[in-house]
Amino acid sequence: MKVLIADDEFNVRDVIRHVGQWEANGVTQLLEAKNGDEAKEIIETEKPEIIFTDIKMPKMSGIELLEWLNSISYTGKVILITGFDDYTFMRKAIQFNSFDYLLKPIEPDAFNQTLERAVAEWTNDVEKRLYEETGLYEDAKKLQMSQLVWAVCSGDMTDLPHLQSALPATEAYDVTLLSFYQMHQPAPYIQDLADELAERTLGHAFELQRDATLCLVITIQGHWLAVEEWISHHVNLPVRLVSQPLPSLEHLPAAFQSLQQEMDKQNFRSIHRLDELETARRMEDLVAYVDQYYMEELSLEKLSRRFFFSREHISRKFKQETGMPLSKYVTNRRINQSKQWLKETDKSIYSISLLLGYQDEKYFSKLFKKVVGMTPFEYRNSQ
Repeated sequence: MKVLIADDEFNVRDVIRHVGQWEANGVTQLLEAKNGDEAKEIIETEKPEIIFTDIKMPKMSGIELLEWLNSISYTGKVILITGFDDYTFMRKAIQFNSFDYLLKPIEPDAFNQTLERAVAEWTNDVEKRLYEETGLYEDAKKLQMSQLVWAVCSGDMTDLPHLQSALPATEAYDVTLLSFYQMHQPAPYIQDLADELAERTLGHAFELQRDATLCLVITIQGHWLAVEEWISHHVNLPVRLVSQPLPSLEHLPAAFQSLQQEMDKQNFRSIHRLDELETARRMEDLVAYVDQYYMEELSLEKLSRRFFFSREHISRKFKQETGMPLSKYVTNRRINQSKQWLKETDKSIYSISLLLGYQDEKYFSKLFKKVVGMTPFEYRNSQ
């Protein structure tokens, strides 16, 4: 590994040369430049992996050098050296992807810690690029996550924060254990389910390291039926499926053990599309969702993605359930809420229109008059 030290002061280069723990960090060659142009020439010919450069140098400054490196997609790590702590300089450094910066005079411990981190991150970047180029990166990530989930299920909570980062933040979850019948390679199905849940921010599906026929699914509480509905559309083979609430991820080992015991009692079954009773219950949930979020942007497309119904089905069933189309139902809820605010608060009409999801006050007033028979201003004065 090559390191370039670029600084117009000999004493600074000399200090860096002597304080750096080069051999311990795998550095085999030290290069030096006394100005920006010289540094550029060395970079083009020697291609150093790590660069320490002063901010103020003759011919080409450190920031200009960093800007040039950014323009050629330099993949190494650049550490800027400066005699002052300046916000404008920091913004420029961030803009052009510097790894870090050090203040003069050089402090040995801080310097070597920065060097060690730069080498470690450069090594990690190289491995990542290698994986990506060979098509193994995603496979490696899946394997790592599979091992991590199995470890947590087995009671090792060391990597629990990594599992948390892969899931949507929520107060409680549902956990589902899924087993595929006579399917030797369920991994593509598990990945498709994981992608679907991630896209809808509902949770994640994990292949288990010790048993490739098992899939562990963690979803936001109240959404585990999304798993059954997905299976009904994408998996033709029978499955075994058991679910239970998960108060927190710390309870996962106990929940996993309980699910395994419950699954042993289960027979494989085919999961068919929702029957009429279940459809009716899901429509009740959908209407309740609209009642809760009517002030936000709602559409048939959004509800379709959330409740696994087609837009046509929602349109037809929603009218049967409520007696009016979705758009009219939402409008009525909003107008009723606006009437309450007009009577009970001193909120401005503009504020009310914004709270209800209308960016245009004139449009809201026109809609209000169409439904109520008078403008919001007239309605407030009549109360």
